Parts: sequence; structure tokens; C-alpha cells
Amino acid sequence: MAHIVPIRRCNLSCAYCNEYDDVSRPVDTEVMFERIDTLGRLGTSIITISGGEPLLHPDLDQIITRIRRNGAISGLITNGYLLTSERIERLNRAGLDHMQISIDNVMPDDVSKKSLKVLDKKLQLLAKHALFHVNINSVVGGGVRHPEDALVIAKRAIELGFSSTIGIIHDHTGQLKPLSDRERDIYIQVKALEKRNYSQLSFFQENIAKGLPNRWRCRAGARYLYICEDGLVHYCSQQRGYPAKPLAEYTLDDFRREYITEKDCAPHCTISCVHYTSYFDFWRGPQTLPDPRRSLEAQTRPPLVQITGAGR
Repeated sequence: MAHIVPIRRCNLSCAYCNEYDDVSRPVDTEVMFERIDTLGRLGTSIITISGGEPLLHPDLDQIITRIRRNGAISGLITNGYLLTSERIERLNRAGLDHMQISIDNVMPDDVSKKSLKVLDKKLQLLAKHALFHVNINSVVGGGVRHPEDALVIAKRAIELGFSSTIGIIHDHTGQLKPLSDRERDIYIQVKALEKRNYSQLSFFQENIAKGLPNRWRCRAGARYLYICEDGLVHYCSQQRGYPAKPLAEYTLDDFRREYITEKDCAPHCTISCVHYTSYFDFWRGPQTLPDPRRSLEAQTRPPLVQITGAGR
């Protein structure tokens, strides 16, 4: 599975988000085609387009079609603001398989404008026109002011015929923020509404909700790739900077190395897509290589300085 970014710019500026800017130009369409073709040659089965806000890319429909031509399932993560009935029909024709919209609250506030009040009409358009699967993701934790909003959002999603999931807000490195008793109760209620499919294989969230670590083998860099707008492969959206190798140069040796590389951030990770793609190998493939970022941190850590001659 791969997440690929065709544009870093976003039409919103949510206070918690570290995955956008307001100046970047779209990645050239031919460059996107080359990256998608490379992922196809590497055998990628699911390619999800994220951002930024991918609906800002002028040739998004062509990018989706290119994914399908490579035999991969095409996904799209969007804030939904730019959806119209005509835009949804274009996504149908392009061959989109799956869309996810995250809704953070019922009423917009100074943290997030991704609210049910603003987006409900967009959801109604999707219910009427979309030929692709739609999932609505709500969130709890991290200081969300009204955690009960997640339950309202989930019920509305199901009412419209969509699937519903719930995520736990992480910090800027993808690490967990334990839930309060109130948040945990809301989380349990929303989980009870979820239908059974692969995205509900979220056993790892049970520990996260309790503030506990998970013992698992993260296969980021192997089973899962995050390709930024510069065409570099990273572990995930929250661990950008390694391996930071151009996708065009990524080989089977890189996959094999990262498959058996332990990730120090794994025990408290909340990044769902990486967990899902790693489930297949929980019972095999021991990770015998240490996290390479340890040595990088050691190299960049300033040396201790002994202060001498200080009088008392």
C-alpha cells in the first residue's frame, strides 16, 4: 500500500495538522504518472492520494485513472469542501474506489473547520451520486473540546449509508495521547457502530485508548510507503525524513531491509494504515535490524561540555 501526495497545499489550516502549506504548486501530472507507474511495477495493490488537499490538483481525475490502469485500488483522502455533484460524477468516471473524509466536530471552531455542520450537504451529495465507497472518520483525544461529537458524526455517517471509523488523535510524530475516561467511553460507543471490514481490524487502538504500548512489527518502508510531493519515500506522514530515498531508486533490497528493521516509534504509534498493512506479518519475519535513526540521532546530538573554573 502507498500514500502519494500530488499537492501539499490545502484550502484549510487546521491547527493540529502538519501535512499542509498554503503556497505549494501541484506536482506536474507527468511526474505523478511516472511515480504511479513505478508503484505499479513494484506491485503496489492500493494507492491512496492524500495531501494537502488533493482536490486542488487540476488533473486529479487523470491521476486516479492512471492508478486504475496500473491495476491498483484507488483511494482519496479529502476534507470534502470542494465536492459538488459534478465533481463527484467526475470521480465516478475516473474510477475512484474509495474516499475518506475526516470530520472533527459538529460545529466549526478555531482548531478545525472540518465540521458536520459545514460538510453535511457534501455528504448528502455523496450519498446521492457517489459510485465509490465512502468512509467517514471521526476523532477523539488530544484535547478535542466535545468528544461526544464523534458519536453524532458516526451516527450521521451510518444514516447516510457510509461506513464509519474513529481515530485517536496523535502528536506531531504519530505517537499516542491517552484518552480520558469520558473520551474512552465515546470511543467504545462509536466502535460498536462500526461494520466489519478490513479497516475495522483496529485491535491496536484498544491499547492506545488505554494509554498502553502495542507489541507489533511495523513494516513501514516495505508493506507501506509514504511518497511526499518531492517523490521521496518516507516511513509515514508523521515520520518524514527517513529513508527519504527517491521512489525512482527504491528497489527490492530497500523493501527487504525495511521489512526486518525495527521502528523505535512503533510501540506508541497511532497511524492506522501502517498498522493495517502490517497485520499480515505479525507472526513472521522477526525484525533483526535496529532503527537506523538511532545512529543519526547520536551523530547529530551535541557533545557534552565540561564547564571548568566556575567559582562557588
